[in-house]
Amino acid sequence: MATAVSAPIALSPGHAINYRSGDKLSLNKGQYVNCGPPRAISATGSGKGGVLERPTIEKATPGRESEFDLRKLRKITPPYRVILHNDNFNKREYVVQVLMKVIPGMTLDSAVNIMQEAHHNGLSVVIVCAQADAEQHCMQLRGNGLLSSIEPASGGC
Repeated sequence: MATAVSAPIALSPGHAINYRSGDKLSLNKGQYVNCGPPRAISATGSGKGGVLERPTIEKATPGRESEFDLRKLRKITPPYRVILHNDNFNKREYVVQVLMKVIPGMTLDSAVNIMQEAHHNGLSVVIVCAQADAEQHCMQLRGNGLLSSIEPASGGC
């Protein structure tokens, strides 16, 4: 059995197979034209022609996920809330600075609003995100001296 990788493939001198996706295969005599991306097709027989077999499609290696699969997996994980608790030890300006440093994309206005809500109500939701990210943000807030916790978010993001 012979295997070639090409769009048109010469089976014998002066003959070629032209293939377009969705079309039937045709055997032409003479010059051939490139009609698409390279494809693997194989021919079996005596050399005067042959039987064409379907190309085999390689499957992904088990244990190796594509970037698309990882993004899909990340989207379906249940969301968690990062909660900031009020404390009597840190100044308001410091809390705002830490929030802006730890939480990506946190604006000054958002940080001030979160700090004010925690000050008046005892706690405030900082961000809703995947569990791994919520744990990381919580640990970073705690590492900077702020009281924080995480909990599952009911009702989605």
